[in-house]
Amino acid sequence: MWAHAQVTRYIGGKPSSPQQTWQRLLGYAGHWQLMNFGYWALEEAASGRFIGEVGFADFKRDLDPSMRDVPELGWALVPEAHGKGYATEALHAAIAWGDERLPSSRTVCLIDTDNLPSIRVAAKCGYFVFSQAALNGKPVLLFERFRPS
Repeated sequence: MWAHAQVTRYIGGKPSSPQQTWQRLLGYAGHWQLMNFGYWALEEAASGRFIGEVGFADFKRDLDPSMRDVPELGWALVPEAHGKGYATEALHAAIAWGDERLPSSRTVCLIDTDNLPSIRVAAKCGYFVFSQAALNGKPVLLFERFRPS
């Protein structure tokens, strides 16, 4: 998935090498070990095939304003799964899990300003823009959501 240009278009801008993908997976496992949260693999229910990933992380991004120490929701799906509602379904499940288990009442996400499908998914899931920033020289929107009281 991470070697596909359509997947990485708004996430880093270029396909990942096998080494970069392996480092990403190790980081996901490390999040579970060190932070008690991380990413899950997504499977299509009907076929059982891998269609993407969703989860929370703290990537310690060098952004202003900072999102450090706040769980950051992220997701990516294989191109064949785009536009089918899987991202929204997966985010709702991840958010429900986070509302029950994350110590922070606030979660965040960042999305490339040109990634309109993901911006719509974030809005459907209760995320609102709170700022803009630049990540690797590209403009991104910073979103936040607060756990309902």
